[in-house]
Amino acid sequence: MRRLLLAATLGLALGILTACSATHAPSYDPNKTLSVASPDLVAIKKTSDIPNCPKLTAGSVSGGMPAVTLGCLGGGRPVDLAGLRGPMIVNFWASWCGACRQEMPALATYGKAQSAVQVIGIDFLDAQPGAALDLAKRSGVAYPLVADPKGSLDKASPLPHIPGLPLTVFLDAQGTIAHVEAGAYDTQDEVAAAAQKYLGTGG
Repeated sequence: MRRLLLAATLGLALGILTACSATHAPSYDPNKTLSVASPDLVAIKKTSDIPNCPKLTAGSVSGGMPAVTLGCLGGGRPVDLAGLRGPMIVNFWASWCGACRQEMPALATYGKAQSAVQVIGIDFLDAQPGAALDLAKRSGVAYPLVADPKGSLDKASPLPHIPGLPLTVFLDAQGTIAHVEAGAYDTQDEVAAAAQKYLGTGG
């Protein structure tokens, strides 16, 4: 599947059609408590290769990820995304997104194949954290996962509106967003080529 390239200008809205429209996400009831670290989810995570979320101490940087703290999917320390530093691939996905299900094995294989570029996943607008963890486990994911069931990152500056999934953000070593791209990667080689193009490493 050919990816839809976005301009690197962060203020540009994603006015494109992506594989899974966020408007088709299962509805989230803001009045209902949704735990992403319930005992059953913790149990699923323990039987997978998914690691604990990273301990971050760095602060915000201009042009970096927004200062939004998200829970670690399946239990663990919360993550303030403003502290993320690269080179890193930040992948937005959800269990309800078919293209995400197809892409996840490629990201999982890429993450295991090299250490120059870190990977972190954001389960976005997903009211089914159990299904999300099952998908990640089946796909062989061995990188950290955080959850944003309320969609707090949508339009959280400097991120643009997120109209669909999957969406991939490339962070450089300083934590600055180098590129945002929509669409699914089919293979590990495609992920590696994108990392080399936008981060200069990990190819």
